Amino acid sequence: MKKYLLILACVAFLLSCNEEKKNGKEESTQMEHVMAIHDEVMPKMGKLGSLVGKLKPLADSLGAESPEAKTMRELQRANESMMDWMKGFGDRFDSEEILEGKALTPEKQKWLNEEEEKVKAVKEQINTSIEKAEKLLAN
Repeated sequence: MKKYLLILACVAFLLSCNEEKKNGKEESTQMEHVMAIHDEVMPKMGKLGSLVGKLKPLADSLGAESPEAKTMRELQRANESMMDWMKGFGDRFDSEEILEGKALTPEKQKWLNEEEEKVKAVKEQINTSIEKAEKLLAN
């Protein structure tokens, strides 16, 4: 009976160790976090274009200082910000660092910290401009 309890205790211990390792691997790296922010916002780029298309006729008829024209420019700036961020990010990191988790040099780690802040700002710019445009078009 003691043998079975000992075996059961060992199995339980091994399972808990395996679960801890699994949980550790499931935690995302900073690079994965940055890419997750990008991946969350990237599908919204089509919506930006669609909203610009809806606002353009209104902006053209109401003038450059109309809320429609200003909101359309905000959407266009948000789109441009995402394109600029992606180009800059791609210039700083190679595919092994981005996709395979290759270790970063101290300088590249500093860059990643900067890029995380930039992509958060781009996300905010995109979400805010979409929200503003949708409210304007709903009125």
